[in-house]
Amino acid sequence: MSTLPTVARDVGRILQVVSLMLVVSIVVAGVNAEFYAMPAFAISAVIMGGVGTVLARWFRDAPSPGKVEAMITAASAWGVLAFLGSLPFLLIAWAIYINPYPVWMNTPAVDSTTDVFRDPLNGIFESISGYTSTGLTMASVEDDLPRSLHWWRSFTEWVGGVGVIVLTVAILARPGSGSLTLFESEAREKKSKVMPSVVSTVKEIWKIYLGLTIAAITLLLIVGMPLWPAINHAMTGIATGGFSVHGASIGEYGAIIQYAVVPIMVAGSIAFPIHYLILKGEIENFYKDLQTRWIFIWFTVGSLALTALLLTGGDASGQFTTLEEHFRAGLFQFVSATSNTGFGTAAIGGGTERAMSAGATFLICLGMLTGAAAGSTVGGLKLIRVATLLKGTLWQIRGVFAPDSAVRQLKLGERTLDEQQAEREYTEATVVFVLWIVFLIIGVAVMLWALSPEYPVEYVIFDVMSAQSNVGLDAGITGPDMPDVTKWMLILNMWVGRLEIIPVAVLIGAVLKRFDLYT
Repeated sequence: MSTLPTVARDVGRILQVVSLMLVVSIVVAGVNAEFYAMPAFAISAVIMGGVGTVLARWFRDAPSPGKVEAMITAASAWGVLAFLGSLPFLLIAWAIYINPYPVWMNTPAVDSTTDVFRDPLNGIFESISGYTSTGLTMASVEDDLPRSLHWWRSFTEWVGGVGVIVLTVAILARPGSGSLTLFESEAREKKSKVMPSVVSTVKEIWKIYLGLTIAAITLLLIVGMPLWPAINHAMTGIATGGFSVHGASIGEYGAIIQYAVVPIMVAGSIAFPIHYLILKGEIENFYKDLQTRWIFIWFTVGSLALTALLLTGGDASGQFTTLEEHFRAGLFQFVSATSNTGFGTAAIGGGTERAMSAGATFLICLGMLTGAAAGSTVGGLKLIRVATLLKGTLWQIRGVFAPDSAVRQLKLGERTLDEQQAEREYTEATVVFVLWIVFLIIGVAVMLWALSPEYPVEYVIFDVMSAQSNVGLDAGITGPDMPDVTKWMLILNMWVGRLEIIPVAVLIGAVLKRFDLYT
């Protein structure tokens, strides 16, 4: 495969950079006096960094990536990271189980939550859930996890939310090195650039991202959240990831903290170029930008609709009593779903037992499907693609009645597209949507085949939609007791969802071509 040297070199560079996350985590484990976890992070760093260094040096003379190579690199890198990022879960779980260390290393007793990660598949699931900023978890009681694993989960989501390729470009890339092609391969567009070069753009993105994270930590401390949960929830909230340090997620806390988390999720839903313009003083972008305007409209309408459903029978298990509780649940759960964050304050379902009605569940599914702004940290189809599909379809229908000589244009927000541009963007949005639905149907079919028929169909659809939209909410189905085939299926859904399908399809096509499996 002619693309192999370039892909191998760039995947190696990504692994080199991401291995630094493991080095930082050694320090975090030490600060928290979890000395038994330090060897696990060190071994993982050596393995990931070693593999990356071998690939980067062996193929250092490979040419810069084209579009195909960049897409294969993106799909491959996220897949490889899912496996190598699982090493801390596996090694820490086995260290606790075997306990080969002296007393001063503070090895805790075996507990059922951490012990599930002795199964490598559970660690792979947790790892890809983190890097794709999904938040579905194999940890049954997250409170019982060591702090070092709390940190690793949050750190993978924080980096994954902005993108591992964005991180790599910021640290290693130089102008003219194929950086823009790699940048776009991670489900981003040229218009996501906020500076003249892609390298300066990703550095500016990281400044904004770090600033938003610090602001989120500060807000959570002000409203009374303790420091350790504030750090973790700020990281996973601004990354629209959703991992929590509590089994009850944000439901662990009272109303004030729950309301305070909402603007953090909204901030993570807004595109970085808009954050950049707003920070420059161009406040009008809150309402002038098409996606940002629709974030506030859609979040408001959806939250009120979910509140109404919960008030009129949607709260099947009687979780809420007052009007304020219904409103808070409707607001929080819809924003959490549509921002693809995945924090929870209420039960969607209890596996085979209903907590919310089918109507409320499917409304939340609709929010997960649309997602928020392209160019932010969210998953889903993205609002701009939904707008392109809806307005493009109407534009196509009107075109049937237009004379052949008519000059046709399509307006998307502040952009006016000529006929050729409109056709191209409409086709791209349609292809992504169709492939999205295909993978969703495959996921639902596998889950229905492998799971007990006692699980409500809407909850099966919900969990698959949550995985593929990189949300992390669940209806009580996802967990360590699932059949292995369903875990692998959700891993695939998270992977294709984070990269918006196309890079994964290109990778599959390249493999099939390499082995002459199709003409």
